[in-house]
Amino acid sequence: MRLLTMGPFLLIVAQLTLAPAAKAQEPEPGPEVQRLAYYLGTWRGEGVTKGGPFGPAGKLSSTTSCEWFAGGFQLVCRGEETGPTGKRTFLDILAYDEKAKAYTEYGISSLGESEYSTGGSIIGNKRTFVWSSDMGGKPIKLRYTEVQESPAFYTYQAEASVDGGPWAVIAEGKVTKVK
Repeated sequence: MRLLTMGPFLLIVAQLTLAPAAKAQEPEPGPEVQRLAYYLGTWRGEGVTKGGPFGPAGKLSSTTSCEWFAGGFQLVCRGEETGPTGKRTFLDILAYDEKAKAYTEYGISSLGESEYSTGGSIIGNKRTFVWSSDMGGKPIKLRYTEVQESPAFYTYQAEASVDGGPWAVIAEGKVTKVK
């Protein structure tokens, strides 16, 4: 009976003595993850959409705030965008997939949109994502490219290719860090 009453005590002692060792073995974000730190803070964007099968032409404006998720492996960005089709609120999660050796982005919006891209890259000062979708029964590829012009400014361009056709610019603009 005495052994049974010592069980919780031994468990507590084991947790206390092993806790420092377990803490020391926690994973650390690698250099690929640390490249996402560029996006920390609040950003304001302005741009234009081109008229066509993806929607009307017009001006875009956005505000986005990004912060590290607990542990420092993912960046969580919340924002609001206004364009020719109205206003939308969004949430994006940026990460680096160590197995795939690629950046990922998962986004949702107040318009019911949900997208996941697994083939992102950051090479030099250029971040690129390409993902596939469907438009009216035809396959479509979307390519989003950012060029980090300075620590507080980047330009972007969104392109689309419908059914294997040529790439066409559908939006472009610039984004400035405000804090």
